[in-house]
Amino acid sequence: MRMNIPIDPTLPSSSPDAYVEAMVKRAGTSFFWGMRRLEPARRRGVFAVYAFCRDVDDVADGDLPLDQKIELLAAWRDEVDRIFDGTATHPISRTIIETLKKFDLQRQDFIDVIDGMEMDAHPRVRIKDINELELYCDRVACAVGRLCVPIFGLKHEEGIELSRALGLALQLTNILRDVTEDAGRDRVYLPADMLADAGAVGQGIEDVLTAPRLNDVCASLAKRAGNYFDQARVIAGAADPNAARPAIMMMEVYHRVYLRLLRRGWNNLDQDVGLSKFSKIIIAIRYGLFS
Repeated sequence: MRMNIPIDPTLPSSSPDAYVEAMVKRAGTSFFWGMRRLEPARRRGVFAVYAFCRDVDDVADGDLPLDQKIELLAAWRDEVDRIFDGTATHPISRTIIETLKKFDLQRQDFIDVIDGMEMDAHPRVRIKDINELELYCDRVACAVGRLCVPIFGLKHEEGIELSRALGLALQLTNILRDVTEDAGRDRVYLPADMLADAGAVGQGIEDVLTAPRLNDVCASLAKRAGNYFDQARVIAGAADPNAARPAIMMMEVYHRVYLRLLRRGWNNLDQDVGLSKFSKIIIAIRYGLFS
């Protein structure tokens, strides 16, 4: 018997929309109030996608035993089928069903997100090579973009291209920002073959963090991220400015983090380079999400 997806009793039960909006607000994302200014159908859609991603991410990052995490993620795969045949009853799912009526979201993108979270659910994460790293990034970041861009109103092909370039840029930036934090949880997203070339003698945390040429690995991934930022900027610049605005705002936030990483360098991986919530709000104002 498949596990049921829990419904949080602390969130409003008056309607699916109220449940999802409260969930997104509680998550504390700096972009909540900006996204809230989208027209109602688009706002509902973005909140629904965010809530879905938040829920499966909480499964992967939570304290449940691995077998229960895998079972819950399998339950979400079944729930995606029910979403697309219109029979799902979970509050998050019901908001997604309403979103599907207005926007062309693809079932596989929801499954890709779940597959990415399953990669993260294991107590020890290692990435073999750059191809596996980009597959991971595609699942946990690009697929989220593919779900969002139709809601924002981007054309199909440019939305797919922007999702890929921006998703890879953002997730590589996250990985470079969080090397030591991830290592503390036995998660290493730097590719094992690159670490071996950099002098790591094994795949243990100390082996990784003391690799003689760890700087070279980080610099190489940073160059790759920079190329993806450049691609994303070109694609977004050619798109409808209103439809591209949320994606551009995300790009600007992460690009500032990326530039801070480059200025910091790779000798002190513990130094914080994150932006304050106030800085993110200023960027949102600049791009008209609070207008």
